[in-house]
Amino acid sequence: MTSRQRPRILIVDDTQASIEALLDILGQDYDILSASNGFDAVAAAEDQRPDLILMDILLPGMDGFETCRKLKNNPIVKDVPVIFITSLNMEEDEARALEIGAIDYITKPLRPSVVRARIRNHLELKQYRDYLENISMKDGLTGIPNRRRLDEYLMQEWRRAQRHAKPISLLMLDIDHFKLYNDSYGHSAGDECLKKIAQAIEDSLTRPADLAARFGGEEFACVLPETTREGALLIAERVHNNLAKLAIPHEYSPLSHYVTISIGITTTIPDSSSSWENFINGADKMLYEAKKTGRNKTRSQVI
Repeated sequence: MTSRQRPRILIVDDTQASIEALLDILGQDYDILSASNGFDAVAAAEDQRPDLILMDILLPGMDGFETCRKLKNNPIVKDVPVIFITSLNMEEDEARALEIGAIDYITKPLRPSVVRARIRNHLELKQYRDYLENISMKDGLTGIPNRRRLDEYLMQEWRRAQRHAKPISLLMLDIDHFKLYNDSYGHSAGDECLKKIAQAIEDSLTRPADLAARFGGEEFACVLPETTREGALLIAERVHNNLAKLAIPHEYSPLSHYVTISIGITTTIPDSSSSWENFINGADKMLYEAKKTGRNKTRSQVI
């Protein structure tokens, strides 16, 4: 589960009375969202990342079975549990629902105490799975998100930017002459240096939606949703300033007496023809330009 105080539940039903009935049962304990069809449900799940989805089978346009299948095939929301709440009480309907990925099947008329108990149990299980998932998404050395989490989050925010025609920026950061640092001070000192720099980068981000991650080795990355090139340059400047305040000695660097960093930035408003892989490559190209033109600087582009 996320760090929100109350779990978030998405109700998918085209009948307002059914939504209100569930709201009466669950509204005191959970934050409730709603969608009236499968297409809106998929978009809401991607945007709002609910902790649980309660869905009717009989929906206009795209039924609950197909909606569930789309959710389970979507890498951003595939792990959000789906419970069908429906008037269909045939065994074959329940079997089909469970086969396509639903975790439970509740038939109407609703029994409030049973609904509350089942949802509470499923949310507790999800909370434990999220805890394990969170551990697997952290870099073991620095404690910030790892490459796996970076790729997942970038895909999520890329799709969101596509849907809403909003800018997104990516910073790629590389510690200057880090091999010389490791060779001169030893790997233990190198590990401590990486930890300090990871914290300095994370401290440079001010919004909850911004993500800093370890890309690999001495490289880091920052995903900045709804951020223009100018906003990304401000973050890069903040990283340079925070690193300067740390003043980590690097007497063997041909560039400075202290550890420095080079940064490449790419910014775009993605559309259906855009590729998030090219977006990453663009930031990497700008990082190469920053290093080629002297290091300890930032290079950026809009694509």
